[in-house]
Amino acid sequence: MKLRFDRALDAWGKNTVDRPILAWVVSILWLLVIGWLAFFWNLGSTGLVDETEPLFAEAARQMTVTGDYITPYFNEETRFDKPPLVYWLMAIAYSTIGVNEWAVRLPSAISAFVLICLGFYTLLFFGVGTSDSYTRSSSLTPRSFFCAGLGAALIALNPETIAWARIGVSDMLLTGCMCCALLCFFVGYAQPSKPQVQTRWYLAFYVLVGLAILAKGPVGIVLPGIIIGLFLLYVGKFREVLREMRIVWGSLLILAIAIPWYILVIGANGWDYINAFFGYHNIERFTGVVNNHSAPWYFYFVVVLLGFAPWSIYLPVAIAQTRFWQRAYWRSTHRSTHLGLFALFWFASIFGFFTIAVTKLPSYVLPLMPAAAILVALLWSNPLHPRVGDIQRNSPFLLWSHWLNIVFLLSLSAGLFALPHLVGSDPAIPNLRESIQQSGLPILAAMIWLVAAIAGIVFIVRKRWQGLLAVNLLGFVVFLVFVVTPAYFWMDQARQLPLRELSTIVRQVEPTEELMMIGFKKPSVVFYSQRPVTYVREIEKAIAHLQELQAQTTEPFSVMLLSYPSRLQQLQPQLPQYQTLGAAGAYQLVRIRQPA
Repeated sequence: MKLRFDRALDAWGKNTVDRPILAWVVSILWLLVIGWLAFFWNLGSTGLVDETEPLFAEAARQMTVTGDYITPYFNEETRFDKPPLVYWLMAIAYSTIGVNEWAVRLPSAISAFVLICLGFYTLLFFGVGTSDSYTRSSSLTPRSFFCAGLGAALIALNPETIAWARIGVSDMLLTGCMCCALLCFFVGYAQPSKPQVQTRWYLAFYVLVGLAILAKGPVGIVLPGIIIGLFLLYVGKFREVLREMRIVWGSLLILAIAIPWYILVIGANGWDYINAFFGYHNIERFTGVVNNHSAPWYFYFVVVLLGFAPWSIYLPVAIAQTRFWQRAYWRSTHRSTHLGLFALFWFASIFGFFTIAVTKLPSYVLPLMPAAAILVALLWSNPLHPRVGDIQRNSPFLLWSHWLNIVFLLSLSAGLFALPHLVGSDPAIPNLRESIQQSGLPILAAMIWLVAAIAGIVFIVRKRWQGLLAVNLLGFVVFLVFVVTPAYFWMDQARQLPLRELSTIVRQVEPTEELMMIGFKKPSVVFYSQRPVTYVREIEKAIAHLQELQAQTTEPFSVMLLSYPSRLQQLQPQLPQYQTLGAAGAYQLVRIRQPA
């Protein structure tokens, strides 16, 4: 199979040499297809997802309403969780295409698409068969395009990237800025004989780091600094490259981009901002558990295994292929061959940093997914370098990875088949298990991966390794189109649509009438109703709040309550004037009128 694949690739390569424009057209179409499928298809066709996404969406909307683009607000309170770049981009989208879900999610989707394009470019020129004369189009080989196309697909088509690229929060924006910065650094680093070209790429690196700081704070410079610093120390080029980068001028550029907003927001809010953002949302997240987001030390092993599935099975052998322990070799080779090694430092630094951090969330390791994709793409493409003692395609290590791939697909199939029996209850979706079973999606998903596993076994037995790669890629795409997308619409209809319908009713009421949410906190109601919400968790506190309102006024007043019907029934004996305004899904909206 390898010989057949090589012949086919060489035949296609002859056409690319004779007609290089064809290769570029096919590559651009490939990027557009995978970018549209992974990031833009039905991007704004579902509502905002509670709990986090509406916080960003509403903070950005408030900026457009108040004209205050320095201090973010949500629900009439300051929101110091994140810097403003994502809010600014959402606000620009609001002014361009309106206040809607598309505008909320476009910054994330565009960030992801730019990342796969730059990943493609980097792998194309530095993935396989590279040299310092890479700038000549004639030096590109069929394997270069294969490696770049595969790498771009792996960056895009994994659960972690797709999930965060299709939601309006700051994680994908940070990942896009920071990872593009790292790729720009490497492209500059790989060309020591071209100082003018180097300068442009290093300049792009500094600009993107400044934007990463505006996207999520100090982590935008801390992580690139750790990755690049460790990498340069390993290859023995620390001082040499820092001189090339003009680190002092670059640092000043980063400060010029990032610092002005921090000065303005601190000037407007003082220690409240410093304590909340730098203290609580940065230092405490690293040193302590914030918002109950704790997890065991092996948490990110599981996140990478599932978040980069099905490609994660090949990460151990892809890492081993770098032969990172052969430091003397790497210090003697040309910089342009170091992409795999750089990706390893990129991957390991982020993984290690957040494993040490006490607060743990799946999104924290999102920036290592492009590095993982680069490592696996290099494994499946040409050997990294013939002198490193590469893992051959008939290596027992790679063969065991193939069989582990099959075991993983079979386990995934079995887990999806049993999913209706494993899920718990959800008060927002009555009869959750029955609804999942009736949808038929778990059975369909299980069959997709079962068929993929069987096909993979056939390819392994016949030693058609590229066929196994195609099985994984095709299986993932089919799963995304026919299971994940319908499931996303189903979840939106069950969980979020009822809240949007009731928010529409609230929006038609006089804005002076207070809205209380009892028993849960759903920020999407603030965004869709475009009014503040009073959140109360316990019935007793809700009664106390209503009694306080009654005591503070001599005029009749009314309050809207949004909660589950069972909780409202507990209130009814003490609040006799009870009017139902609407009911949808598991929720009910009522009005309580209190006489003076």
